[in-house]
Amino acid sequence: MSHQLPDVQASQPDVSVGLSQVGVTGVEKLVKIARGDKRPLVLMADFEVFVDLPGGRKGIDMSRNMQVIDEVLEAAVEEPAYRVEDMCGDAAERLLAKHEYTSTADVRMTAELVVREDTPASGLSTQSTIQIIASATATDQGTREEIGAEVVGMTVCPCSQGMSESRARDVLHDLSVDEDTIEEFLRQVPQPGHSQRGHATLTVETEGSPDVDLMDLVEMARDSMSARIYNLAKRPDEDHMTYHAHADAKFVEDCVRSMAESVVENLDHLADDTVVHMKQSNDESIHQHNAHAEREVTLGQLRAEVEN
Repeated sequence: MSHQLPDVQASQPDVSVGLSQVGVTGVEKLVKIARGDKRPLVLMADFEVFVDLPGGRKGIDMSRNMQVIDEVLEAAVEEPAYRVEDMCGDAAERLLAKHEYTSTADVRMTAELVVREDTPASGLSTQSTIQIIASATATDQGTREEIGAEVVGMTVCPCSQGMSESRARDVLHDLSVDEDTIEEFLRQVPQPGHSQRGHATLTVETEGSPDVDLMDLVEMARDSMSARIYNLAKRPDEDHMTYHAHADAKFVEDCVRSMAESVVENLDHLADDTVVHMKQSNDESIHQHNAHAEREVTLGQLRAEVEN
């Protein structure tokens, strides 16, 4: 005699408390993104998938979540062109449709993308790695999608540079160098300051799919710091990076504000209700702690602040 297996997930929990996010994390999938007549991008992506859970249900159907992710990724490989944020949106909408008890579904994806570029002075070919960030939230009111990236660069501390500049000015003055020459020397030869590796994150989120190119966001994030960095660097490239970083010293707060200014200038076609997330974290070289600055804001509010 066979017995039907009980649906334990649908049973009443001991404590009837609803949960905002229940799902799976650390789901690794190989994703191929077709780009028309260009070579496809192949990404090893890490997914997080969540739905909300009402207080009267013990658990979600975990296998159903995995089935949806597999279905969407297979479809992404077969499509002639696909955007990762749309892929997350499709997955979130399928989750919402397959879980009758849920009101919100979230899908988040991160993946490393390797891009080719030339070094700034010697022009040698090298590779850089960026981390793609994509997500989507689906509700009965619609789907919001997010796209962006985290990139690495270099910053120089304006405070320590100011102290070095003051010392240089005193020494040159003691050497009887005239004031005009001192100022011109300091203008042409930026003084040392402690430097650090910086991590800039920039994402935009809109109703539906953001009308932005991922690489445009990457460029804005990389240029928000004191200087870009490169994996391959001959001596002229090292000199180029060092000089430009010290010629544009920035606090961690300055980097976020630079991103804000660039977003307002370059994303003027996006609606005011677009949500912009800007974050800068620096691995401090002379401290054991890191420096951090962050802002999440609607594009309308950001426009009002930048243009004020």
